[in-house]
Amino acid sequence: MEAKEFLQQAFSIDQQINSKNQQLEALKALATSTTQAMSGMPGSPNRNIHKMENAIVKMTSLEDEIREDIVKLVNLKVELKHVIDGVRRPEYRLILEERYLCYFTWEEIADDLHCSVRSVQTLHGKALEAVKVPEEYRAA
Repeated sequence: MEAKEFLQQAFSIDQQINSKNQQLEALKALATSTTQAMSGMPGSPNRNIHKMENAIVKMTSLEDEIREDIVKLVNLKVELKHVIDGVRRPEYRLILEERYLCYFTWEEIADDLHCSVRSVQTLHGKALEAVKVPEEYRAA
């Protein structure tokens, strides 16, 4: 695994968490917007009387997945921070932190460093060369 791929893992997990949160909100909206048609006809004897229970089980399962992903993200960010701290040049560390831990855009980093986006991207390339990917990730 290359340095950039190693560092981008956190962003990918963060996106997965956001997607699952959106799915959860959609499930909650569906579960709370149940409507029942009123008619004089009796209900079907074959209907699923456990629909709400099934929805709650699915929501709980998704909430558990989100919690697991958050723990995974926090642990990964700690590891990424440790690796980034191993880079000697402070401006390289700052670029790596802002890009891979804070998810800043190139423009935001350039504004922070008071330079052009192109300069930031050039420094970023050099910063990636200074990153020492942990051995357990190199084979992946």
